[in-house]
This record gives sequence, structure tokens and C-alpha cells, in this order.
Amino acid sequence: MLQLESPMLRRFYADWEVRRRGREFPARRDFDPCDLAYALGYVSLMDVLRDPVRFRFRLQGTSVAERTGVDMTGKFVDEMKDRRHRDMATGHFRETVEARQPVVKIRRAYVTDVRVWNCEILVVPLANADADIDMLMSCIAWHEVGAPEYSRAVSTDAGFDRLS
Repeated sequence: MLQLESPMLRRFYADWEVRRRGREFPARRDFDPCDLAYALGYVSLMDVLRDPVRFRFRLQGTSVAERTGVDMTGKFVDEMKDRRHRDMATGHFRETVEARQPVVKIRRAYVTDVRVWNCEILVVPLANADADIDMLMSCIAWHEVGAPEYSRAVSTDAGFDRLS
């Protein structure tokens, strides 16, 4: 079972699950942005390109862009200037595609080249009728140091749980 701390991410995951309607994955067209109003600034869409596998931000949430200091909309993940952030994102996206299921990562005091990450990030796969994953959708919940949910031990990568 996928373990999510953030109420917003639990709702986001439930929305993804409902839209599957018995399929392995929902498609992008199954989501109306109005239905995700509670998370819109925190949601990003990534195209999954093949041969070689690359990820391009179709849309990066405005709150994510503000928080990270860069808007990646229309850019490839491998164009990120922050090498550690690039590696972190690429690894998370690849894992989601390879596992063919949602993957959550919890970052507590995770240091990249230019910032410290304190967040929970859920990435879910999307696919058209042929069930090839062609997009990923992520939602990020920021944790503030000192907040009650942050009281557990701090580490560089608190790990992940995946759907079984």
C-alpha cells in the first residue's frame, strides 16, 4: 500500500486511482484541471520520450517554480542547472516508468547544489489507450522544518513506498 503523509497527496492519489476506471493507468484527458484545483500550483506534467528515455516538463506548477526559483515548463529535466536536483528528479521519474506504478519520495533535509528539500513528492504514470506510459504527473507537498509532521528523524533520503 502506498504510504502518503500529506492529505493533499492522499487526495491526489485517490483522484488518480478513481480515473483509472479498471485500466492500468488513466490518461491525461481523464483529468479536468478544475477537479485538481486544491493542488494546481503543486502539480507538474512531464512528457516521457523514448530512445533515449528523457523527460520534458509540459507544465510545471507555479508554486513549484516559485519555490525552486526556476520555471522548467517546456524544458527537459536534463537541462536543470542544479545537478543533484536533476539526478534526483530523473531517478524518481525513471523509477515510476520502470515500476509502472505511482512512486512517492520523502525528502527531509535533502541537499542539492542550490537548496535543501523538505517535501513529499508523488509521481503517477499516465498513458493513452496502448498502455505505454507517455506522461507523468507529479504533485509536491512542502514540509516546513518545525512542523509536526516533520518531527521524525531527518535524513538525506527517507525512502519511498510503492503500490504493490
